[in-house]
Amino acid sequence: MGHAPATDEIQNTYTRGIAEFIANLKYEAIPEQVRDRIKLLILDSFGCAIFGAELPWSKILLETLTAEDQTTTTPVWGTDKRLSAPHAALVNGTLVQGFEIDDVHRVGVLHVGAVTLPAVLAVAGRQPGMTGRDFLRACVAGYEIGPRVGMCMGPEHIAQGWHSGATVGVFSAVAGAAAALGLSADQAVHALGIAGTQSSGLMAAQFGAMVKRMHAGRASQSGLYGALLAARGFTGIVDVFENPYGGFCSTMSRSTDRFDLTKLTAGLGTQFEVMRIALKFYSCVGSNHTTLDALRTMRARKPFGPDDVEEIVVEGSRVTVDHVGWKYVPQGLTSAQLNLPYCVATLLLEGDVFVDQFTEADVTNAERIRISQKVKVVEDPAITARGAVYRHMVNVKLKLKDGTRMEETVEAPRGSEHSFASADDVIEKFVKLASRRISRQAVDRVVDTMMNIEKVDDIGKLVDALTVKR
Repeated sequence: MGHAPATDEIQNTYTRGIAEFIANLKYEAIPEQVRDRIKLLILDSFGCAIFGAELPWSKILLETLTAEDQTTTTPVWGTDKRLSAPHAALVNGTLVQGFEIDDVHRVGVLHVGAVTLPAVLAVAGRQPGMTGRDFLRACVAGYEIGPRVGMCMGPEHIAQGWHSGATVGVFSAVAGAAAALGLSADQAVHALGIAGTQSSGLMAAQFGAMVKRMHAGRASQSGLYGALLAARGFTGIVDVFENPYGGFCSTMSRSTDRFDLTKLTAGLGTQFEVMRIALKFYSCVGSNHTTLDALRTMRARKPFGPDDVEEIVVEGSRVTVDHVGWKYVPQGLTSAQLNLPYCVATLLLEGDVFVDQFTEADVTNAERIRISQKVKVVEDPAITARGAVYRHMVNVKLKLKDGTRMEETVEAPRGSEHSFASADDVIEKFVKLASRRISRQAVDRVVDTMMNIEKVDDIGKLVDALTVKR
């Protein structure tokens, strides 16, 4: 029979490095620009969640869990409901990811707020008195680790059929929860190992299934479990990233070399991935935004309508083609928001691609389907070869019926780290989304609290403002 290696024989340099970062991170060590940026990112996620509370899949999930769970410790944002901490994390993460309008770390292929914030605030609900500074510190831990795991795995991870928002997301969640709980480095090693073995999520969920929305919530819940269990001495896989047999990287890549462990800790604590997280100003998957920006730019040069278009060819990366470039067939809102030809048709017909442009009736709209058939999405090997940093890059070629031809190349969309939105833009988006569910007084209170979170003595004041009063 085999035997487990002694602790000093285990090679877990990277897992240990992440754990030490989580355990040792100090608020004072976080640069001011990172603190300012993450406040806007968090506010944006809250707006997405509050808007998402009334969506059909959100209601089904909440009603199901409410029937099974009579615990009332942790609020569900944008509602008057409370659940146990793990179930609240599941629902709140689902709410943030509920309508494809939340943040994205393009290179790590991760919606970071959706997996981090529910876990951190679930811990806050169990530990009254968490300060705003402690909250920000825990959030930075989560926002830093998940993207690094995504970068380690590379774009091949999602190309193989894993939904990285779920598989990678557990590590943002557990890092944030572990930091919020104040776990030691040894405990954090185990927390990472407990979270990692729960990692799952299938990319086929994008083709019309409600469950795609739940992936972020499930990841947040799994990360929370990892931290809570490790805090009580439960053990996990101590070399969860490095183990060549059954480790996260080797198993999820089905290889010994299609990942880069150095990405896990390179620049950790000095180069902040928070600054590379983008916001969405279209209500669809991030892979579609560069094409929509290109078409807006073309329209500004020469106005045209949908029936003026003969053909649109989008040249992009292999991941873009696989992820969003299929021929549109109505399969529900999720599929509509992920499909690039459909979103192009929506922009041409409606002038925008935000929350009001996606309803159940729109999914089968004959005009949108007809216009979507004018769009072709093809691989440009040169873009693919540029790697994950440029996976959203597109070259859009437009041909109008009058013979006009236009071409536009866009490397990164509006709201990206290369052209980040102003505070006013982020606040405006939050107000537009949150005002549909909570009072304007509560909206203003959330904005004021988040913008001055470092002065808050009890994060419960923020959580209270996120809920609907009975």
